[in-house]
Amino acid sequence: MKLFIVVNVDWFFLSHRLPIALAAKAAGYDVTIVTADTGRAEEIRSHGLKVIDLPFNRSGTNMKEELNTIRQLLRLYKRHKPDVLHHVTIKVALYGSIAARLCKIKGIVNAISGLGYNFTAGRKGLAQKVLLTMMKFGFRGGNKHFIFQNEDDVQVFRSMRLVEDQDVTLIKGSGVDLKEFNFVVKHLPPGKIKVLLPARMLRDKGVIEFITAANLIRKELQGIAQFILAGDVDHENLAAIPEEELRSLTDGDYIKWIGYQKNVRQLLQESDLVVLPSYREGLPKSLIEAAAVGRPIITTDVPGCRECVIHDYNGFLVPAKDAEALAAAMRRLILSEELRKRMGAHSRTLAEKEFGVDKVVEKTLHIYRNLAKVS
Repeated sequence: MKLFIVVNVDWFFLSHRLPIALAAKAAGYDVTIVTADTGRAEEIRSHGLKVIDLPFNRSGTNMKEELNTIRQLLRLYKRHKPDVLHHVTIKVALYGSIAARLCKIKGIVNAISGLGYNFTAGRKGLAQKVLLTMMKFGFRGGNKHFIFQNEDDVQVFRSMRLVEDQDVTLIKGSGVDLKEFNFVVKHLPPGKIKVLLPARMLRDKGVIEFITAANLIRKELQGIAQFILAGDVDHENLAAIPEEELRSLTDGDYIKWIGYQKNVRQLLQESDLVVLPSYREGLPKSLIEAAAVGRPIITTDVPGCRECVIHDYNGFLVPAKDAEALAAAMRRLILSEELRKRMGAHSRTLAEKEFGVDKVVEKTLHIYRNLAKVS
């Protein structure tokens, strides 16, 4: 049984979908990863998985390049004839579904891990009409199943009449290995309280609001707290913040940008609280990993983020784009060690109940089996 997992970039596959691919391989599937090789394809192959390099332009502003991507997928699907396709992210799901429909592949899983820039920023006029037409052609009909990470995104697709209830499964995120990301109580050493924002440096991740909020409480908390931004710039994303701007907004001490960090677990365990003031998400892996290691979380009351926090239980929910509310929530946790410990323990409890990777793998393999029966 041939399974193609199609992901826009190799590092995203490794961080979000590797456990599913390995479980499918162990279950007897012939697994191939179709992705853009940015230098980590050999790492994927080292796990015994096949890789086909297919460049994706993630910013998606050149229509000629976008159509060429669909043509490449069409040729690939015709040549290899996979039994089950697992498309990851909305753009890959859309283009892959169009290609699959044109060559009559029947077993399709579309994992919608957030609605992305096209929906958070909005498209208008002709661009919006073209996008909707493409979605109707690609997503309607056939032996398809959709995986969503939050109920809000399901409702968006229902409102556009793109999905039927029986073709939808809600799976909260990509899951976290609860043994690897184990609960570690942060013993307070001499030093500053570390407030961590682990995300790509994008405007729609709330990076500017995080910096603004930190500055609002600088006078009171300078020398007590340190605000750390951990993540790449991601130049391909339309919402990217230029490096020069980031460096001008951070001082390397009170507000510090440390770039991409490979050891996410250690980074989280060394932090005292985790913050993500995003405008919209699927269900952020950084937050479920933060919950697993037992850290209190402050995030925004928006789709995808609110699923990771029960307000006043394992953290706080604040309005998106509200630096003052964010500053007040961060100040409250920074100044109370008891509150951080209590909410951190509650985060671990929530992770054990909702976010274990084993549950994600089990549900996904069940979808594969059902699609394979029909196709």
